Amino acid sequence: MKQIDFNKGNGLVPVVIQDNTTLQVLMLGYMNEDALEKTIKEGKVTFFSRSKNRLWTKGETSRNYLFVKDILTDCDNDTILIKVKPAGPVCHTGNTSCFGEETAKGFVYELEQIINQRIEDNAENSYTNKLYKRGINKVAQKVGEEAVEVVIEAKDDNMELFENEAADLLYHLLILLKAKDTRLQNIEEVLQKRHKKQD
Repeated sequence: MKQIDFNKGNGLVPVVIQDNTTLQVLMLGYMNEDALEKTIKEGKVTFFSRSKNRLWTKGETSRNYLFVKDILTDCDNDTILIKVKPAGPVCHTGNTSCFGEETAKGFVYELEQIINQRIEDNAENSYTNKLYKRGINKVAQKVGEEAVEVVIEAKDDNMELFENEAADLLYHLLILLKAKDTRLQNIEEVLQKRHKKQD
């Protein structure tokens, strides 16, 4: 991490908190040097509270800590981006985000983690784990079946059925990616490289 310029803001810098999995912006806070040092040392986000005039670890009362996954700085070295794994709702209102932005966008990455966890934990009652244990051929076959069902529903006018079949296809594709020991992010990188070649 680059050296932060705390002088521009009279000893404080703004800190953007982002969910490491969904990439949703969760909140904005401020840090001084002591808050940043404590955050790095403990792995939980600590701010400098301007209203309390002291260091304040997010979750010290609610236990909804923000566990640090990555710390980045902007090009001017006067703003910090911290990617976190939240232990619960971030906003005091109970919302996921302090910006009131309740959205499903990015949930596919959370689903990918859930799928991986059920497989790695060998969850006995999990459909995901049972299908995965049947082997690559069965998983691939299921993706093929779901793809056919998406095509069939695309020819009709029932949007709810079409969207549900599309969701089933994406879910089973995530299991197949796990079975092939790859990730959704790798597929995105392929698409990104293709896009850049076309520019």
